[in-house]
Amino acid sequence: MWARLLLLFITDMKKRVAIVDDDAVVRQVHTALVQECGYSVVAEGASGIDAIEICRAGGIDLIILDIDMPGMGGLNAARKIVVETSTPILLVTGVCDHSVIKDAIEAGVTAYIIKPVRLEEIEPAIEFALFHALECKGLREQVGELKGELASRRVIEKAKGLLMEHNGIGEAEAFARIRKISMDKRKRMKEVAEAVIITLEKS
Repeated sequence: MWARLLLLFITDMKKRVAIVDDDAVVRQVHTALVQECGYSVVAEGASGIDAIEICRAGGIDLIILDIDMPGMGGLNAARKIVVETSTPILLVTGVCDHSVIKDAIEAGVTAYIIKPVRLEEIEPAIEFALFHALECKGLREQVGELKGELASRRVIEKAKGLLMEHNGIGEAEAFARIRKISMDKRKRMKEVAEAVIITLEKS
């Protein structure tokens, strides 16, 4: 899995980044640093609301979000972004405080960096955030596949039980019948099992 994720990461380095900070000068500095790292800055904002709207619109791979902004701050914006989208968040904070770090983790922030942001720090932070997000996506896909397999297995088990009950056959034969129909009809075993259930539950 790691090799596959690393290959995907390496072959698509031109990632799209959004930068949100209420200070226009800071945004310019961060933009220059991000571009120096080889990434594209495709959106900017000055508030937590801007950050949420940018992420809702999509088209970005990472958002760099300042924690301290008037109105809705970075942490509250991050909480909504995590719930509504899967956009990775690199949080920028002016203080290295344990409670702030704890709040950032609980908010679902992917990574954080301390101001003033420097090139030698922001590049690994961006790479970590992007790679971690890619890894999490892979894990979510695996979980989804496992859930699908479990649901299919439950349906097949129920169909087997009904075949055994209605036809007085053993488990192996019931399974073999479902598998044969699946092969003959070129349908998934779950689909065959669902048809068996509908038919036998009506009889």
